[in-house]
Amino acid sequence: MTAIMKRELSAYFKSPIGYVFIAVSFLFSGFFFWYFALSIGSTDVSFVFLGMFYVYMIFVPVLTMRLMADENKQRTDQLLLTAPVGLMRLVAGKFLSAYCVFMLGDIVMLIYGVVMSFLATVNWAIILGNFVALALIGAVFVSAGLFVSTLTESQMVAAIGSIALNAALSLITVIASIIPVQAIADIISKLAVFDRYYEFTTGIFSLSGVIFFISVVVVFMFLTVRVLERRRWA
Repeated sequence: MTAIMKRELSAYFKSPIGYVFIAVSFLFSGFFFWYFALSIGSTDVSFVFLGMFYVYMIFVPVLTMRLMADENKQRTDQLLLTAPVGLMRLVAGKFLSAYCVFMLGDIVMLIYGVVMSFLATVNWAIILGNFVALALIGAVFVSAGLFVSTLTESQMVAAIGSIALNAALSLITVIASIIPVQAIADIISKLAVFDRYYEFTTGIFSLSGVIFFISVVVVFMFLTVRVLERRRWA
């Protein structure tokens, strides 16, 4: 797992992908921080984190689109599948590599909190709650993107499919509202990723929310392993 993680991390920074993702994270978070906080003299960073939620929904697939799609295209996936390493370790290594790059882009959000603390009194419960929420939703987006990447040889298809899946996960509440059968709508609404995310943004640390996000990540990792298992024995 560690070897795969190091290999993938190296690949991110031998190509522009890692640098572009971090630059985009810094650019958008810096703009949101200036626009929603500094320019109006506010210490409320909730809108900064909310804006980054939508940025990551679109740009995390840039990190994940190549994880398995490129292996499939180059036919190096067979080497990985026949290597003396468990599929879960393989998937975990690829997941952790993308997630590490994601966190490098996300960690700047804490720096903004430190900057504000020198200028005014800040509510660290809100800042940390938003940071944890963004870290958790990032894990969900990375795991979802990795799953989609296993299904195709095209990085572009993987990126577009991941964006669509991220959007669907974020809009589950809207989808549930148009279902005529209330019982089914109630079940679907409990899977609402954005609703769970919003709990953290108010400064409320929800253990059930943490378990929910981790569970979603585990489900996508399991599905990814299942796809690779079928390919291994095909």
